[in-house]
Amino acid sequence: MAKRHAKSQRTDDLRNADSATIWRPSSSCQQVTNGPDLDQGPYMESRIISQRTFRFAIRITKLCELLRKKGWTGRKIADQLFDSGTSIGANCAESQGGQTKPDFTARLAIARKESWETVFWLKLAAATAVTTNDQIAWELDEARQLRAMITQAVKTAQSSSSRGGNRRNDRNDGVDPDV
Repeated sequence: MAKRHAKSQRTDDLRNADSATIWRPSSSCQQVTNGPDLDQGPYMESRIISQRTFRFAIRITKLCELLRKKGWTGRKIADQLFDSGTSIGANCAESQGGQTKPDFTARLAIARKESWETVFWLKLAAATAVTTNDQIAWELDEARQLRAMITQAVKTAQSSSSRGGNRRNDRNDGVDPDV
């Protein structure tokens, strides 16, 4: 009877959950919230870069929607900016699935190159009066900060003694960094 009641309670919890509630730890589960494995090292750095590049891609997407309304030049710049600006995050995300250290660093190096291109298109948009420096100040600053963070991540990866393998499985702690 106790097992049936527990299953019924979980089902009720799921029905009553809002869209942000997926799983609630029970008292018998140990919840991992922080610690050396989650707060430090290249995994935390990669997670921060991934989160910031995702937010950056959202901002770039919205900016491109505005630029496309600014005539032929705005549309051309918006197309290029969209490709390079969103590619930074896509390549950082892809690096997380790298099977070897060279694969991981190659994806980050591409993301770094895309950040250079993104800065170029942002500056061109302001220089051609498609937008103003004030309207793109956050995006320019963030693109430069992301480039610096990615550059440091590449340097760290290249100088580490780890030989690679599947980065997610290297931790062997059962914690998925995407959760």
